[in-house]
Amino acid sequence: MEPNLNEPHSMGTTIIGVTYNGGVVLGADSRTSTGMYVANRASDKITQLTDNVYVCRSGSAADSQIVSDYVRYYLHQHTIQLGQPATVKVAANLVRLISYNNKNMLQTGLIVGGWDKYEGGKIYGIPLGGTIVEQPFAIGGSGSSYLYGFFDQAWKEGMTKDEAEKLVVKAVSLAIARDGASGGVVRTVIINSEGVTRNFHPGDTLELWHEELPPQNSLLDILSAPSPEPMST
Repeated sequence: MEPNLNEPHSMGTTIIGVTYNGGVVLGADSRTSTGMYVANRASDKITQLTDNVYVCRSGSAADSQIVSDYVRYYLHQHTIQLGQPATVKVAANLVRLISYNNKNMLQTGLIVGGWDKYEGGKIYGIPLGGTIVEQPFAIGGSGSSYLYGFFDQAWKEGMTKDEAEKLVVKAVSLAIARDGASGGVVRTVIINSEGVTRNFHPGDTLELWHEELPPQNSLLDILSAPSPEPMST
């Protein structure tokens, strides 16, 4: 059977943005997939727009990258003209403008997060089509379907920085466990009045969930592992 090269590819990911008392935490997995093929297992889906604003990218990697590049260029011009950093709201509205004006050609959903001296930490969701929604937390990508109930239960107002980062890492690891298009490592970016902190969480340090197999360094480790004990009657 000949493959249909014009068939749309499944493009999956998990991206998250969470506000906390003093700033925001952004998180993402690192798997870039083209249908069933993992094109990149360690990609960085959290892209810098300015010193104080970052964007999480989902959907088509090419589309999300070109939108990020355009917005970064416009914000650079904006900063030079104003003589001060752009606010998170300005950055999010630029992303919204480009996404909406090109909604028939783009396949990308984005989460913009950052901190500015006027409004503090802010998260904006810009899904497919160019809508913009300010939210205390935002989740996107194929892995987000598994996380809505978890966030309704686990998110709370006034979290500390450590609580917010633990929530993001736990949520991405849950999505990785259930969503075949999410995987790899977890990257987080913390943005607050003190600046930006990037953290890296390798896949073998993530919590294992129900029915997940522990990570193996080699196929030989799996073959040499003892067989499971037969069930007693």
